[in-house]
Amino acid sequence: MKRNFHFYWIVLASLLLKSVAIFGQTQDPVKFTITVPNTANHTFHVVMDCKVGPHETSRLKMPAWSPGYYQIMDFESFVSNFLVTDQAGNKLFFDKKGKNEWHIEKAKATSLHVEYDVLTTREFVGTSFVDEEHGYIIPAGLCMYLENEIKRPAEITIKPFDKWKDVATGLDPVPGKNFTYAAPDFDILYDSPILMGNLEELPAFEVKGIPHRFIGYKMGDFDKVKFMQDIKKMVEAASTLIGDIPYKHYTFLAIGPGGGGIEHLNSTAVSFDGNLLNDPVKRTRILSFLTHEYFHHYNVKRIRPVELGPFNYDKGSKTNMLWVSEGLTVYYEYPVLNRAGLMTQTQVLDAYKSLIVALETQPGRLYQSLAQASAETWSDGPSGRVNDEFNKTISYYIKGPIVGLLLDFKIRHETNNKKSLDDVMRTLYQDFYQKQNRGFTEAEFRKVCEKVAGTSLDEIFHYVYTTKELDYVKYFNYAGLNIDVTPKQLPGAYLGIKAKLQNDSLVVSSVDWDSPAWKAGVRRGNVILDVNGAPASEASIAYIYNDKKAGDKVSLNLIKNDTKIAYPVVLGTKSERSFSITPVPDPDKLQSAILKDWVK
Repeated sequence: MKRNFHFYWIVLASLLLKSVAIFGQTQDPVKFTITVPNTANHTFHVVMDCKVGPHETSRLKMPAWSPGYYQIMDFESFVSNFLVTDQAGNKLFFDKKGKNEWHIEKAKATSLHVEYDVLTTREFVGTSFVDEEHGYIIPAGLCMYLENEIKRPAEITIKPFDKWKDVATGLDPVPGKNFTYAAPDFDILYDSPILMGNLEELPAFEVKGIPHRFIGYKMGDFDKVKFMQDIKKMVEAASTLIGDIPYKHYTFLAIGPGGGGIEHLNSTAVSFDGNLLNDPVKRTRILSFLTHEYFHHYNVKRIRPVELGPFNYDKGSKTNMLWVSEGLTVYYEYPVLNRAGLMTQTQVLDAYKSLIVALETQPGRLYQSLAQASAETWSDGPSGRVNDEFNKTISYYIKGPIVGLLLDFKIRHETNNKKSLDDVMRTLYQDFYQKQNRGFTEAEFRKVCEKVAGTSLDEIFHYVYTTKELDYVKYFNYAGLNIDVTPKQLPGAYLGIKAKLQNDSLVVSSVDWDSPAWKAGVRRGNVILDVNGAPASEASIAYIYNDKKAGDKVSLNLIKNDTKIAYPVVLGTKSERSFSITPVPDPDKLQSAILKDWVK
C-alpha cells in the first residue's frame, strides 16, 4: 500500500510531543556539578540542572541505598541547604515529603536549578567521603533523580579541590569537557563510583584489545608491575570461563586502606593497601578479594536474579538468591586464581576447608536457610546478626560457596565430567543477559542447573531452602577427595568462654553456644569477679583450661545486670571436626578426571 510518508512523520512527531507532555519527561540530560568548597568540613556541594515538563509539581528523590551493598543507607539524611530556582533565578517553593522526596511547586518553570550540600561522615566503600587528601563519590548518595525518570540520561562534572589533579571513574568522558562524564541513564550513573585526588595509576594492560586500568589513592609500596601481571592473568582466566568481555574498558578504583569492595558494570571500588602484597598469605587473600569483585561484573551485574534490576531505589530489592550472586562469586574466587596459575591445589582446598569450618561452628546453620539469609540480609546484615547473643543466622558468603562447590561436583559426576557449574554460568549469561536482557527467576535458575546436570538436583536445592545438614563425604568423593568429618575430643577441660581485661575488670567477650558456661547461664558482657573464690584474671581462666579436667566444678562470681550472682559450672570436653580435605588414595577414572579438570 502506498503511504504518504511526510504525513506519517508529522503524526509520529505529534505523538512523541504528546507523550512528553503527558509524562513530563525529556531526553535532555540531567546535569550535575560536584564541587568540594572546603575539605575540612567533609562536604560535597551539588548543583543539579534539568529541564522539566509542563506539570505543576516536580518530585526529586534521593536513593535510599546503592546497588551492590544490600543495606538501607538513608542517604537523604545527609542533605542540607536545599535550594531550588527556575530558569530566571526565581526561588521555587518546595516541601520535603517522607524520607527521601522533595516536592517542588514549579508553576510554569521549564527548568530547575537545584543546589544542596551532602555531609560525609564515614570513610567506607559504600558511602561518599571527602577529606583534605581525596574524595570518593557514590553517585546514589549525591545525585537526586526526577521521579519516574530513572531512564533519563545524565551528565556529571567533577570540580576537584584546588590541590588535586586527578579524577577516575568507569563512566565515559564527554569529549572536550574536562572531568565531565556521561551516563545513558541513572542506573548507569548510580553504578559508577568516582575517585578524585592526586592519584596513582599502575601499568595498564589489555585483554582481547580491551583496556584495564588500576587507579588509586595511597596504594603503598609493592612490585606494581608484577601485581598488574597477576591481575591480567586473573582477568584472562575469568573472561575465558564465561567466554565474553561485555565492556569497552574496565577500571579498578583503589580508594585507600580499609575493608570492603563494591562491584559495578565496568569498574569496582575496593579498599586496598598494596603494602600487604609483600606478605605471601596476604597477597593471595588480596588477589582473591579482587577476583571476587571483578567476577561480579558477570555474576550479579549481568548474570543476575530478576529482582536485582530494575532496582527499587526507595526500599531496596529483596531476593532469595544472593547465595547465587554473592556465594557463587566467592566459590569462583579460588578456581579462577587456580586457572590463572596464582593459587595451588592445596591453597584451593584449604580455602574451602576454612569456609566449611566457619559454617559448621555457626549454630545459625541449624535455624536459617540460605534462601532466608539472602532475603533477610536487609535486616540481618551481610554476615547475619553477628552481634546477637545467640546467633540464629548464617552468612550466604560462607554457606553459598560451599553449596556451589557441591553443586559443581554433582554436575561433573552426573555428566561424566562433560559439564560443570561453568556451563550453568555460561548458559545464564547467554540465555538471560545476552538474549533477553533480563534476570532469571528462582525456578529458571534451578531449571538451567538441572538441564546442565541432566538429572534432578533435589538434594542440592534442599540445602538451599532448608537447614538440612550437608553431606560433605558423598559430594567430595565425586571428585576423588576425602574430607575428615569425624569428631575428635580435644585435651583438657572445656569451659566455653573467652574473657578480656577491660578497665581492671575481666569481661566475658564470647561464650560458645551450648558450652558448659552457656548452659550455666554465662553470657557475653558479664563481668567476672572471682574464680573459685580467687580474684578473676585472664590467667585464672587459662588455668581452668590447662589444669582442670572434665567433670570438675568451677564457681564463677559474676556481675549481671548490676547484680552479683554465683554460677556453678561443671566442666566438659570439647570435640571438633577438622574437615581436612585430601585426595583419595586410589581414585577411579571418573574421580581422577573430575579432580584434574576442577583444580590444577
